[in-house]
Amino acid sequence: MAKQVTAKVKLQCPAGQATPAPPVGPALGQHGVNIAAFVKQFNDATRPQLGMIIPVEITVYSDRTFELMYKSPPASVLLAKAAGAAKGAANPRTDKVGQVTQAQLVDIAKIKVKDLNAGSIEAAARMIAGTARSMGIKVVG
Repeated sequence: MAKQVTAKVKLQCPAGQATPAPPVGPALGQHGVNIAAFVKQFNDATRPQLGMIIPVEITVYSDRTFELMYKSPPASVLLAKAAGAAKGAANPRTDKVGQVTQAQLVDIAKIKVKDLNAGSIEAAARMIAGTARSMGIKVVG
């Protein structure tokens, strides 16, 4: 007999550095998940991507077991890293915090394509370019 799904929880945690502190503890504790097991499993799986924010979808079953599905880092985090910016601009129309090249957009699109609703790498790159513009990052050549 198949396990019954009781909840789906979405979190964004730093790769290899998740702790039982909020937001992880309260989000998983209310569903009866073993928080220490989640932290260990998440940190072991994401240690190679240290320094990135990794979205994870946790499927919780009725017997309190769980399954993790890792997503690619948010486009804004990848763009800020590529542009060398700490964060996006407060007013993206007038303020520019950095710049990225078309080649960098394609590289980011290749990372993100499995999580995007895009038919090709070029379409994904255009989506990433839109995110860059909304962050105040200039797209060059």
